[in-house]
Amino acid sequence: MNICCSFLAVTVLCLAGQLQAGDVIENRFGMRFVKIPAGEFTMGTVAVESARMEFPELKPDDVLDETPAHPVTISRDFYLGTTEVTQGVWYRVMENRPGPEHLWDVANWQQRPMASSSWYMAARFVEELNTLDEDFHYRLPSEAEWEYAARAGSTGLRPMPVEQLEEYAWFINNSGDKPQVVATRKPNAFGVYDMLGNVWEWVDDWYGVDRYAQAPAIDPAGPAGGFAKVRRGGSYHCPLHLLRPGYRAANKPNVVYEVNGFRVIAEPR
Repeated sequence: MNICCSFLAVTVLCLAGQLQAGDVIENRFGMRFVKIPAGEFTMGTVAVESARMEFPELKPDDVLDETPAHPVTISRDFYLGTTEVTQGVWYRVMENRPGPEHLWDVANWQQRPMASSSWYMAARFVEELNTLDEDFHYRLPSEAEWEYAARAGSTGLRPMPVEQLEEYAWFINNSGDKPQVVATRKPNAFGVYDMLGNVWEWVDDWYGVDRYAQAPAIDPAGPAGGFAKVRRGGSYHCPLHLLRPGYRAANKPNVVYEVNGFRVIAEPR
């Protein structure tokens, strides 16, 4: 089968007015990926006290795994999914409908994010996608790549004022406590939708509570092994203090929750 790709010239300026995202590519399954430019950023939470003020119940140790904030270089451009993998794409690739029936038994099920996904399910999807598509190699983003794309040039708790969060993210305040159609909130400065909210997003890395003190400064990856995989970004079920680029969560890779999904990176072969 021939694989059809379309290339759209899209320029997206970051909040600081410096970084630019490039082309958007589209694969045979209708998945779009925006070019995230290589660059440097501060990974981790700088404004720890601001995070605690926003949610007074936070214990001192609750943000330790987000520190120390440290400089990281992403040395290569990468193409990140403009949205989370949708149920429609999942069905076309995997030919099944996992998870609770109520997530699929709605008129707009194809445009909603794939939820009820374990990390192993996300990895299996990537494996199948690589088998079916000869034009791209697919993978889950690293934790550093995910946070770099989510921050999109910003350095605060979020890339937007908290008062504007509902314009950019589906979370408990505006979601009706259910997943919503992707790309119906505003994109971030890189042109990526739903990096905060809608569903949590699995990344490739194993979780390490003290990883930030040990990781290399260039293209860092997680520990070589562990008991849990990292998920980022918060979900439709989350309160606002969990919806920020620096917040880290993790689960065993076989855990399935309705709030967990993922997005992928495409690398032209």
